Amino acid sequence: MLISTSRKPSQKTRKFCKNLAHSTGSTSVNRGKMNMRELLLKALELDEFNLAVVNELKGNPSKITFYSNKGEVLLVILIGASLEFEKLNIAPSKLKVVSHVKKLDVLSEILDIELADKAEDNYILISSDDDLVAKINFINKFGDKTNFQINVKKILEGTHE
Repeated sequence: MLISTSRKPSQKTRKFCKNLAHSTGSTSVNRGKMNMRELLLKALELDEFNLAVVNELKGNPSKITFYSNKGEVLLVILIGASLEFEKLNIAPSKLKVVSHVKKLDVLSEILDIELADKAEDNYILISSDDDLVAKINFINKFGDKTNFQINVKKILEGTHE
């Protein structure tokens, strides 16, 4: 997956994109003046099948829109994020998705990562939360939860309902 930002992103949003790319084995690019068509072409050029665009509100990541390489919207989520500024000990090649939120199971397809019922280490845990739709945590190779967390506040759109 190719991960990029909205135009003129803050440092926090750029860092969020880099962390998300690193922890999922994706590619992150600075958008610059690229329009959506150019971003989709860049994804194809880099052999990436999907595109995620991270938008911000008041300098913080606030929305992720996932697109297919044909430009179709696959999923839109409103988020809050806990940012990690240290290197994440995640091995994307061994990564799995463990989801307890049915509506977000589609993330395993979008990220092209195996959906599993459980995993010991190197996995993305999507869990339900009382105040949120879901929490997305990244569990490292030691089985520890990293400080990089995505709080899903709302699912706006998704083709897999």
